[in-house]
Amino acid sequence: MSATQPQPMARPDREVVHITAEETHPVRLAVLRADTPTKEVAFPEDHAPGAVHLGVRVDGTLVATSTWIPRDAPDGTSPAVQLRGMATAGHLQGTGIGALLIAAGRDHARSIGAAVVWANARDRALAFYEREGFTVVGDGFVDATTQLPHHVVVSRL
Repeated sequence: MSATQPQPMARPDREVVHITAEETHPVRLAVLRADTPTKEVAFPEDHAPGAVHLGVRVDGTLVATSTWIPRDAPDGTSPAVQLRGMATAGHLQGTGIGALLIAAGRDHARSIGAAVVWANARDRALAFYEREGFTVVGDGFVDATTQLPHHVVVSRL
């Protein structure tokens, strides 16, 4: 982790774990689809070669998920990893759990030689990504699936 990015606070009741794509579905549904016209939570890339799903368990309960997919960045940077499905249970947002997932995902991305992590971030989550060292790039857009405003965010590793 670079000096400009805060180190997430480890706690014994919070465990970052590898999970299956299917295990992400309940958290994705509750967090990412609560206010959207679709309730579809499976992503086409969930089973792509190299896709990794990380979660955080608090006292044994899965409360946050993220998916990390080897994929060139929109500007063509390669190798890169796309972050998808970043979701933390509403009652735990702002408690550092998302930062734990970002740190673990960056570690994974570095381990496979990625130079960049990027995501299509919801506009209402941009402050979170900026706190985690991401930069907003380009013009915003409305995501076709969620019908919500988004921007691309990028973090150089």
